[in-house]
Amino acid sequence: MNSGTITDEPNRPNRPNPLTGVVVATALPYRRDPSAPAGLAVDYDTYADHCRWLVDNGCDGVGPNGSLGEYSSLTDDERRTVARTAIEAVRGRGKVVVGVHGPGSHQAVRWAEAAAEDGADGVLCLPPTMYRANPAEVVAHFEAVAAVGLPVMVYNNPVDTKVDLTPQLLAEIAGIDNVLAVKEFSGDVRRVLEIKERAPGIDVISGADDVALESMLMGATGWFAGFPNVFPAESARLFRLATEGRLEEARALYRPLVAAFRWDSRTEFVQAIKLGMEMVGRYGGPCRPPRGPLIPAHREQITAEMRQAIDFLAEEGRQG
Repeated sequence: MNSGTITDEPNRPNRPNPLTGVVVATALPYRRDPSAPAGLAVDYDTYADHCRWLVDNGCDGVGPNGSLGEYSSLTDDERRTVARTAIEAVRGRGKVVVGVHGPGSHQAVRWAEAAAEDGADGVLCLPPTMYRANPAEVVAHFEAVAAVGLPVMVYNNPVDTKVDLTPQLLAEIAGIDNVLAVKEFSGDVRRVLEIKERAPGIDVISGADDVALESMLMGATGWFAGFPNVFPAESARLFRLATEGRLEEARALYRPLVAAFRWDSRTEFVQAIKLGMEMVGRYGGPCRPPRGPLIPAHREQITAEMRQAIDFLAEEGRQG
């Protein structure tokens, strides 16, 4: 059977799914450069250091060129170099799942082919962006990307794409060879079990930080995450506690963090996470347009909620 076709018994590799675990949707640092787009050049050295830091602190891998990585604001050369930088930075120590989102399958396939050439472990792919595709078009889009041959995590983000990968539609998508997982960002944790019932051949990956614990307790086997850019070791520990069934310990860790985590599902999530990185002593920095600076009210709220999380973790560390 040719890769990328629909089948009742999809071809699943006889090895652990490379798309599970805690994979961090990496934020992207810029440095001031008047000659660069919007006066901001990608700081590849700082980005490589950040990718290594995440893996060194217990995360399973990194996800370059997602929404948090501002992929849509990058030039083609920058986007390719970002992926290559991540792959080289964590080679042999962590997995790299590259975002290959595009308006049409021909663009997404081109990015998937580049990811395969560069040594990525898998790809993350939205439905067609900038167009509200119908179910047949969605399936055709993922078929084309999966035919490249890398493991594929399809991405359900109905807020941004206006396309909802419902459990019923995922049951069909799950029949595509090489589609191994879905990043679920609808915010509806009831879907985890329904997806597992209707599409048992794919893994459900929590996509929204503020329902991460709830999703894991319902059987999510991964977390494609934003706030581990700020709290990598603690996020890895939360995932381990949840998947080991240590509910009381997981809940005690999650409760003080979730107010900050809620920003992962808000319009200003990139700016919020970069501010959080600054607050823990990492480099966050500015964003390229269309993202602008945080308004004072948002900055004040994020700072307060981040401070709550940081103070809790500091106290926990002293007690530990």
